[in-house]
Order: sequence, then C-alpha cells, then structure tokens
Amino acid sequence: MYERFFKRGIDIIGSFLGIVLLSWLYVLIAILIFISDPGDIFFVQKRIGKYKVPFSMYKFRSMKMSAPHDVPTHLLQDPEQYITRVGKFLRKSSLDELPQIWNIFIGDMSIIGPRPALWNQKDLIAERDNYGVNDVCPGLTGWAQINGRDELEITEKARLDGEYTKILKDGGIKAFCFDARCFFATFLTVVRHDGIIEGGTGYINRNGSG
Repeated sequence: MYERFFKRGIDIIGSFLGIVLLSWLYVLIAILIFISDPGDIFFVQKRIGKYKVPFSMYKFRSMKMSAPHDVPTHLLQDPEQYITRVGKFLRKSSLDELPQIWNIFIGDMSIIGPRPALWNQKDLIAERDNYGVNDVCPGLTGWAQINGRDELEITEKARLDGEYTKILKDGGIKAFCFDARCFFATFLTVVRHDGIIEGGTGYINRNGSG
C-alpha cells in the first residue's frame, strides 16, 4: 500500500514542486553548460528501471561533447580530461542530477530508492537480483547513496540496496520513516561531498576501512 500509493503520491507532489520552484536554476545551469562547452544541455543515458525495464534517465551534461557515451566514469581512462569546469562543480554539488526530477514526475524513478544501474552494468544488476532490488522503482537518492556512494564495492552497494528493498516491501510507517531518513541524510551527504570519487569505485573496501 505504501509503495504503490502513498510513496507515489509524495513523488508526484514533490517532483512537481521541484520543477516549478527550481525552474530558474535549470535555466541558469543550462546557460553555463552551453557557455562552457557548446552542445547538448542534457545528457541522456539508458538505465535499468523497475523489473529491469530500461528507461532514459536525464542529467545535466557535465562532460565534453567528445566524451564516450554509456561508459561509467570509473571505467574511463583519466576521466578528468572529459569533465568541463562547470561540470566539475555540478558533479561535486550533485546539481547534475536535478533533471531526474522529471523522471520522478513521470514515474520512471522515485525520490528515494536504489540508484538505477546503467544497462551495461551486468555485475551490479545480477548482484541486485539476489536481493530483489530490481523489482522496485529506482531513486534519485537512497540508502547506499548516503552510506558510501562511489566508494562502495558493487557487492556492498547491492547489499545496502537489498536492506532498503526489504524495508520498503514491509511497508507501513517504518518504510515511510526510512525514506524520510534517507531524504534528510542526503542533504548532509551533498554538503560534505561524501563518497564522490571521479574515476574510481570501491575505495572503502579496497583500503580496508569499511
């Protein structure tokens, strides 16, 4: 009941308000992106949604037009060479994710949920199958995002997504409170720039600190 109706209602109202209230910021960012590197304002990627159904996810473009498409940043050789000056700020502040508010509004995503995998991240998709994560709506932010983000190994990220999925499926006030916890913790994570590693992933586990 919570997942299907109440959570979706929050997503619709929240995303609509976000689109309206932040419209001035979208225009400003769009202008800065075009000045920095003329070309497309938005970056569109094929991502895996609920029940592993692909959808087009939107971001503000943070890389040069010459950057390889559909390749995770951590798989690029020297990713810094492709990131524009404006793009570096957008990534660090997570403002590049703002266009996904539209994905939330039309139902491709939720405000809170596991981050959608790229269509070619077969290892992450397979690992998530073990926890039923691929059967829930992906989110703008989630439990794994506030517990390491890019620093997490794929197995740990899938495990955390699995914890979230179990609580979501249980429903009720516990699921609502957990969503609220993820939502408010995200602001602290963004302010601290926690877990952002350009060109790298799995930092915590590889260094034995988490």
